[in-house]
Amino acid sequence: MANCRIAVVSPFIDKRHGTERRVAECLSRLADQYEFHVYSNRVEDIDLNRIVWHRIPALPGPHLAGYLWWFAANHLWRWWDRRFRGLVPEVVYSPGINCLDADAISVHIVFAQFRRRVRDELSLRRNPVPAWPQLIHRRLYYRLVEALERRVYRRRDLPLAVVSRKVAADLAQFYGRTNHLRLAYGGLDLGRFHPEARAGLREQARRAFALAGQIFALLLIGNDWKNKGLPCLLEAVGQIGNPNLCVLVVGRDNPAPYQEAIRRHALAQQVFFLPLRPDVEFYYAAADAYVGPSLEDAFAQPPAEAMACGLPVITSRNNGGSEIISNGVDGFVLEDPADAAALAELIQSLYCDEAVRRRLGENAARTAQRYTWDQNAAEMKAFFEQARSCRQQA
Repeated sequence: MANCRIAVVSPFIDKRHGTERRVAECLSRLADQYEFHVYSNRVEDIDLNRIVWHRIPALPGPHLAGYLWWFAANHLWRWWDRRFRGLVPEVVYSPGINCLDADAISVHIVFAQFRRRVRDELSLRRNPVPAWPQLIHRRLYYRLVEALERRVYRRRDLPLAVVSRKVAADLAQFYGRTNHLRLAYGGLDLGRFHPEARAGLREQARRAFALAGQIFALLLIGNDWKNKGLPCLLEAVGQIGNPNLCVLVVGRDNPAPYQEAIRRHALAQQVFFLPLRPDVEFYYAAADAYVGPSLEDAFAQPPAEAMACGLPVITSRNNGGSEIISNGVDGFVLEDPADAAALAELIQSLYCDEAVRRRLGENAARTAQRYTWDQNAAEMKAFFEQARSCRQQA
């Protein structure tokens, strides 16, 4: 057995969600080097013969109640294992705020920043009375997590791994944290996402979505379409007024809030709302460009996956993933995610110039080659060793 025992505290782990995917990939690659004890409600997509799973039952009901139960229960379960089973970890690792005694935390979102962005959406004055119970529930949950962030992230001796420099800047802004930070970008599954795979699927994918040869398809993937920049994208396509442009919007959000913009710009035959599917590369194959002018993203994964597939990508400076893009070389970075006119110009430049599309796509695929899950695991191993050293010196 490995000589360092690490307790991993995460509500669930799988490869279908961003934060949890990073944990799953890390554990899968480092399980031979550490003794991982995972305290979680649910674990999927990991070989359970290589880790020890301590299953903590989930509490059904409202999310806030479930979070409070989870927060208390994982402390109790770990105390019991230390007290009665002698399972004393050298490092307690948490992706996000899951406990008060973590020795190492990877930060994928700063809720103080997030709550500021959604403040108007949560206003009781701006919403009908029937929506108030849900809004109050969300406001209480966000305030709780922000209070926990304030207590935990202000610990100067606590090593933090950030998924982008943007997250590091948010930590500095809200909690004054500038030390013991390690940058660990997420990885890409380059066996799935690469130009040859996209080319092989393209004819089938275009046929599946009835995209004629002259149609130029813009792709946007994710939940919370407002935050992903869909309003700006619709406005930009409406300004262009080209019937050969179409928008493929993938995710679980409600399309209703965007129907007014679609009607106003007469885009009913050009905008298609599609469900998420496990073979997301099918959507990349159908598209001609990826456009995600995020209002706020720590590191959006779909633009990076699109780059790996050789698609030209437009994202915003507010997406931490823009840090891996050299503007005009391997993608376009929109400085203001609300500037529909500037976004329209960038889309037009891709539509009108095949050479630009090819150059950006080829360069994007080369850039993406540097961001692998093995590289991420190496960064996380160094992070665990840093946390281990800090704890030994304490």
